[in-house]
Formats: sequence, structure tokens, C-alpha cells
Amino acid sequence: MPRNFKAAIRDPRVTVRIILGLFVAANLAAAVLAFKPFGGSGDDLRHQKSDLQMQLMQLQTHLAQTRKMADKVATARKQGDDFLERYVTDRRTTNSTVLQELDRIAQQSGIKVRDQNVELNPIEGSDTLEMMSITAGYEGPPASLDKFVNLVDKSQRFLIIESITASPEQGGQVLNVSVKLDTFVKDAAGPSS
Repeated sequence: MPRNFKAAIRDPRVTVRIILGLFVAANLAAAVLAFKPFGGSGDDLRHQKSDLQMQLMQLQTHLAQTRKMADKVATARKQGDDFLERYVTDRRTTNSTVLQELDRIAQQSGIKVRDQNVELNPIEGSDTLEMMSITAGYEGPPASLDKFVNLVDKSQRFLIIESITASPEQGGQVLNVSVKLDTFVKDAAGPSS
């Protein structure tokens, strides 16, 4: 060490200044710890605890709502699958199944089948569903047409009557009826391309 430093420490004024500086530093450190502890004061910790409890309650509420939504989605998916299984026919058997159903309904209602035309159209956004449009011609009395519509409505197949046009024959007792029906077909194999 340099000589000047040793001489300066021997001076009582410098020693007193060093001791006073140490006391000031110790007092400052004590004040920081007393007035603002590093972990926070008791009030700060209580406020922080209540804020965290409120956040926890909000998150638990959000979680419960999300679980309810997930349960509803699962229920809707199951109900949708059940609906498709029950009311939508498989593509391999659709023509025979739906046309037999329409022939049975026509027989029960007392009208004659003239002609039937079937067309399959893809449904946008679905890989496994297609819409089958059936245009069929029938003839019979007006009361039988009413019964035909009621039986189609109560059919086990999901048949949608898109349009009905009827025109009377010359005698007036028999109607020529053209019916356009829609139903859905599922292709279990998925897209063919």
C-alpha cells in the first residue's frame, strides 16, 4: 500500500469519517429492509394473495365453461353420428332402399308410379355425404296424393319433399303428380378420387 494511505488512516478525522460512512450505509440498509422488504410488506403480500385468488377463481370458471362446451360438442357429435346412422342410407344400397320405400308408400296411398329418375350430387365440405335427388311421377286421386305426402313425411328414411306439382287429367278425378325428393347418402369408403 502507498504510504499516503497508511498516513491517512492514522488521521483520526479520516477514521471517524469512515466509521460514520459505515453507520450511514448500515442505517440505509436497515431502512430498506424495514420499510420495503424484498418479499413485500404484509399488506403487499395480502393484496397479492387476494389478486391471485381472484385470478384463480376466474380461471376455474373459464375451465368449467370450457369443459361444459367440450361436453356439448361431444354430445352433438354423438347425436350427429346417431342421426346419420339411423336416417342416412349407405350408398351401396341407397337406390334400392329408397326407391322400394317410395314404391311401398305409393302402394299404401293408392297412387300409381309412372317414372323415377335418380341423381347423386356431392355435398360441399363433406367427404362422405352426397345428396340424392329423386324426381318421380305418380298418378292418382287427390285424397291419395294427400296420404302419399303424409306417409313420406312419416317415413323411416330421411326424405325431404323439395317440390310437388300436380295437374288434373281430363276427367278431373285423377291427378298427374311430379314430386322432387331429396335424401342424403353416405359413402363409407370416403372420396373416390
